[in-house]
Amino acid sequence: MQHQYGEHPPNGPEGRPAYGYEADGGPAYGPAREHRAPRRRTGRGTGRRKRLWLAGAVVAVLGLAAVPVLNAFDVFSDNGDPMSFDRPRTDGGGTGGSGGAGGSSDGSAPGVRMPTGPQAQFTTANTLDDGTKIGVTTLHGKKSGFTGRVWVWAPKEYYEDKYAKSAFPVLIALPGGPGYPVNYWMGTDLKLQSSISEWSTSGKSKPFIVVMPVLNADDKNYYDGSDIPGQPKMGTWMSDDVPDLVKANFRTFTSRDGWAFMGSSSGAYVGLKQVLQHPDRFKAVIASGPDTRPDSPLWRGHEKERRANDPEQLAKHLIARPGAPDVHIAFQIGTKEGGRAKLEAFMKKIGKGPIKTRLQVIEGGGHNARGYVRGMNDGSMEWISKVMPGPTPAP
Repeated sequence: MQHQYGEHPPNGPEGRPAYGYEADGGPAYGPAREHRAPRRRTGRGTGRRKRLWLAGAVVAVLGLAAVPVLNAFDVFSDNGDPMSFDRPRTDGGGTGGSGGAGGSSDGSAPGVRMPTGPQAQFTTANTLDDGTKIGVTTLHGKKSGFTGRVWVWAPKEYYEDKYAKSAFPVLIALPGGPGYPVNYWMGTDLKLQSSISEWSTSGKSKPFIVVMPVLNADDKNYYDGSDIPGQPKMGTWMSDDVPDLVKANFRTFTSRDGWAFMGSSSGAYVGLKQVLQHPDRFKAVIASGPDTRPDSPLWRGHEKERRANDPEQLAKHLIARPGAPDVHIAFQIGTKEGGRAKLEAFMKKIGKGPIKTRLQVIEGGGHNARGYVRGMNDGSMEWISKVMPGPTPAP
């Protein structure tokens, strides 16, 4: 399958297979090696105790100079351990304030949805330098019927007492490539989460909760984030099940104003399509190096349904819709990737009425996630953040 803007070239950068896997099982292009699925651990408690005992012995012999080496070998890692996004209570009584069931009766402000429950079971996938964690859970989608993994990160502000009753905006981050069995934004080397933390501190971005679901149902097909007849309902997974998971476990906005997508390549197409298809649920998207039309071979024989998932057709319907809500689309493209003229022509077609668009051209950028994070820093994140609400501190 050939995507419009180079999603599936025969080779990626430096001649490597575009979305294959190296001999050691690490992704060849797109997801960095750190983005592989967390290793399954058996006998977790015993194994960890042995590692910590060994670490203590090494430190006793070699001193503190051994600590960086031990860190490099994952000795102190809690990856795979149970974790919670609950806020620690300041009265010494366990946790509270973000997990489990809740509602407006607990003093939250209007427009704030406290976690509805049931609470998901998260385990640690990665830890950032500031101590915040990326958690992963397996979601059994009630509406789509699809079961897949979802990674989530909450910014440091989420745990602060002054925001205990405040909602936080949500950014659903989608990868390019297979997007299965991992979502490469869950790693720390692309620095999406740490960059959002820095940008929110500087005022360039809102402190988003970042949600990273698997993009496809398997690594054999592209499902275009859609409900293709006879296939797993990946459109409903993305539009309903994933947001429902977030609503159940986090403090979110009740209106669509607090919900956005970002994505690379085929993930950008899915985010773009979701916003145009469900403008009453999602307000904005950062679409980087995007495909702009559905092109999965699984659409064969389903032309009516394919057109119903075509962003250009969806945009036409939205533009013609009386009183349609505004949606904000920040496109990004690097100067070293193809398709800019086609993308600009597409923007000219759809950038009317309620559809507000912007193009971030990334100087020297290619069709890759690192360049797209740089583009977000250069302007896209600030532009999107201006139209979305942020958390409100308690008076």
